[in-house]
Amino acid sequence: MTSSSSVAGRHATDQPPHILVVRNDKLGDFMLAWPALACLKAGIPEARISVLVPTYTAPLARLCPWIDEVILDPGDGAEKQAQRKLLAQLRNARFTTMLTLYSTPRIGWLGWRAGIPRRLAPATKWAQLFYNHRIVQRRSRSAKPEYQYNIELAEALLATAGRSLSARPTPPYWPLPPGAAEAQRETIAAELALDTRTPWLFLHAGSGGSAVNLSPTQYAELATAVDSRLATSASRPQWLLTAGPGEEPVAHELQRALAAQGLSVAVLPPRGSLGDFALAISAADLFVAGSTGPLHIAGCLNRPTAGFYPARRSATSLRWQTCNDEAHRLAFSPPPDAGESDMAALDLEAAADAISALVRRQVAATYAS
Repeated sequence: MTSSSSVAGRHATDQPPHILVVRNDKLGDFMLAWPALACLKAGIPEARISVLVPTYTAPLARLCPWIDEVILDPGDGAEKQAQRKLLAQLRNARFTTMLTLYSTPRIGWLGWRAGIPRRLAPATKWAQLFYNHRIVQRRSRSAKPEYQYNIELAEALLATAGRSLSARPTPPYWPLPPGAAEAQRETIAAELALDTRTPWLFLHAGSGGSAVNLSPTQYAELATAVDSRLATSASRPQWLLTAGPGEEPVAHELQRALAAQGLSVAVLPPRGSLGDFALAISAADLFVAGSTGPLHIAGCLNRPTAGFYPARRSATSLRWQTCNDEAHRLAFSPPPDAGESDMAALDLEAAADAISALVRRQVAATYAS
């Protein structure tokens, strides 16, 4: 029988670095892994980087410029045959390193059984026993953004390989080819007969079932307040409402409410895939949403964002900050003495003031000519 140590030795000597990065949970979490992936590519340019992701986020993983290969994770509930197939796939890939950004016992066990010689993960819970490099982070304190925790894990991996970054990569962490965003804008304009010369404010009222969010009524109040502040200027916006699977009725209800208030509003037509939907977000001059996957797609694209967060410690605006430039980022939460899920306490007038100011700056920078 071949021992794990002999497999490790073979891995380490006869191939360039082959890194497996695991982030196999929700869309927003995966998008906040892109800065770490960019760091790995910058620190070890010759490395082949594979990711283990669920089927849901795979279309976006295939668009990521820092990823060379996508491996599908069947999930914790998959049958034994699927788990054995995944284990065989990991063994055959002959990875030199595994970086798990969110560790679970099953994933730790898979990396160990696959004979991956260098395995890194946060030092949390008993799953850390499967890793030979454990990094203490104490994420539950929410002392810094999630994407920065991920970057620190990537830098720890680089250190184990004797590498370092001269400077961390900067936004956008999803750089598109020249003209790609403009092409998205032209496509959407043709679909909905929109003016491309006005600012487009995307609003995503859904929550994906995970994030505490504003109610549709609150979003209607917010959009109306923002629009009224911009109504007398050349920066009066076009509102585009987006929706995830099953959220379309909410978007259409909100469209009717905003149209009744005289706003220029449309619902973004369904896209062909999650990847197509993500690319459409590049057309936004501002993306407004709760702390959801689409908000973090916009952040990765370095689009201006306005995010709404609960007062809950584990879901703060700092912990789940978008990874765009600071000048492109707004975050709003209820006051500290509000209940953890009490979004009704949020000051929508103050949010409308800040959003309107950001739109004016964006208009001045983008449409002045």
